[in-house]
Amino acid sequence: TEAIPRCRVTGRNTSQGFAGAHAYAAAVTKATKVLLAILSVAGVAHFALPNGFDEIVPRALPGSPRMWTYISGVAELVVAVAVAIPRTRRVGAVLAGVLFVVVFPANIQMAVDWTQRSVAERIIAYGRLPLQIPLIWLALRIHKENPARPVTASDPVVPTIRPPT
Repeated sequence: TEAIPRCRVTGRNTSQGFAGAHAYAAAVTKATKVLLAILSVAGVAHFALPNGFDEIVPRALPGSPRMWTYISGVAELVVAVAVAIPRTRRVGAVLAGVLFVVVFPANIQMAVDWTQRSVAERIIAYGRLPLQIPLIWLALRIHKENPARPVTASDPVVPTIRPPT
């Protein structure tokens, strides 16, 4: 009998369609989708609506606020890509947690600067502070959900198309 090609991750039959695509779909949990959405939307927003981000860049940082807005936007998009790729998801989740800690001073700056704004705006500013805790927890959860495994030279970065046999 002929051996059926099987995915190294799930053990499922890969003889049709995208080799490993089902493994990717199975590995993308709700937590991963939420983190991807948060990182992607925030990353794009840094470029589409930079003024709001410029305002909350801590003034102690050297350089222009716009430079830091773009750097943090790029960082969020790069981390989103790392989380999206199964092979780098575990590292991407750690990077997301680190990113949420690193951008926390901007949230503090926002809370300090918005003390004289409307009640609704103060709620937004102060609400961002504790929001970092569940974001860091989410990143750590995704890290834990994706077990470490050695990367081999034959591991594809993205699923490859395997013709039907």
